[in-house]
Amino acid sequence: MRRVLPFLAFLRFSLVLFLLTALACPAFSEDIQTLIKDAEGGNPKAQFNLGVAYGKGEGVPQDYAESIKWYRMAAEQGFAEAQNNLGLAYKTGQGVSQDYAESMKWLRMAAEKGHAGAQCILGISYSIGQGVPQDYLLAYFWTSLSSKSTACGSETRGANYFYMDYTANAARQLTPEQLMKAQQMTREWEEKHPRK
Repeated sequence: MRRVLPFLAFLRFSLVLFLLTALACPAFSEDIQTLIKDAEGGNPKAQFNLGVAYGKGEGVPQDYAESIKWYRMAAEQGFAEAQNNLGLAYKTGQGVSQDYAESMKWLRMAAEKGHAGAQCILGISYSIGQGVPQDYLLAYFWTSLSSKSTACGSETRGANYFYMDYTANAARQLTPEQLMKAQQMTREWEEKHPRK
């Protein structure tokens, strides 16, 4: 039974990762030539959208390396969605060599900007100890924040409950004092970063 639980956690984590990757890809209504011009001009939203276009092969040939190039440009300008997608790429090894440390770096940046998908993946990573040391207090903190958001698909009741399940699992692993600390951290973060 003990060997089955980590496998089930991995399967659930993989499902979340797949859903967040799919939900992080916006539909394109912009003309691709205008998008390329804006991206080349340094617009981080256009750079992100061009990265998505190359990743999906929409309006341009599918090219993961080119997708990563544009994500990185936008991410380095602080664009949270690009930081999230770059982190997911390093986590899965799509377009780059798989690198959990690099993945956590970019996901943390996006999570600290309030990106709920990045918060969720970061929390799950702390829960299972993938790319970061296993830490149930931080797992509770990040998944708790993501479960309260309406971003990245959690506007659906099922996604919210899914995040909350990870939060509840992390809470069960904490002492009462640790749980109080995690709840306090969450409240303090929410006070400093009100949702829009």
